Amino acid sequence: MNWLPPDGALRGIALDHLLGWNLSIVFWLFVAAQALLVVALVRRWIRSGGAASGDVGDHARGRYFFFHVLPLLAFVGLYVWMLVTSHGLWAARREMGAPARALQVEVTGVQFQWYFRYPGRDGVYGTTKPNMVSAPTGNPLGLDASDPHAGDDVVSSVMMLPAGQPVEITLRTQDVIHGFFVPGMRLKQDAIPGMTGHLEFTPETPGDYVILCSQVCGLGHYRMQARMRVVSEAQFDAWLVARESAR
Repeated sequence: MNWLPPDGALRGIALDHLLGWNLSIVFWLFVAAQALLVVALVRRWIRSGGAASGDVGDHARGRYFFFHVLPLLAFVGLYVWMLVTSHGLWAARREMGAPARALQVEVTGVQFQWYFRYPGRDGVYGTTKPNMVSAPTGNPLGLDASDPHAGDDVVSSVMMLPAGQPVEITLRTQDVIHGFFVPGMRLKQDAIPGMTGHLEFTPETPGDYVILCSQVCGLGHYRMQARMRVVSEAQFDAWLVARESAR
């Protein structure tokens, strides 16, 4: 669909096709329902001789019943079809889990900024403590420096990802509900206080993609944007090593 932003994810095309079929079927069902309604009104007018009211007869009432039942069955059929076809995509993203080689990235929303954390060479996130959160001093997530796993954690305001590698996102928020929304990757999930969300996807096309907040999270909601940059594996490795060395 040309009105959607370019797709950069592995399963994005399948989602676009599902959305396109859904909208097309709903549109034509709407047109058919309105056409049946107009036909019923015109036939009633003709049978009543142009009068505003009158006995339309059992035959006409049966036809009206048919006009109501047909659209109802069509919409029920659409619902069942959507339920069956969408379950595979939903299961692939939410129920099957990410592969073992998936890159781990923690995404944290805070008014009005997105932060992205990588566990570093040890593959383990360091401990964070709310009382240590201090963005002005360079510790926006509250990393505990006494934790040995925190030493190689990389925190960035840009989400760097290697093309072609599965990514598992751990989604958190420090304050209110934020909506992690990446139109170009067909990703959308709310970050809810006190809960940890998970997303799995595979970026395929290198480039820059905008990250938005889809929930009105306060007066600065309009500026809560970040950037996802998909690069080659070599470029990503070089970036990660440089960030680890800078700590």
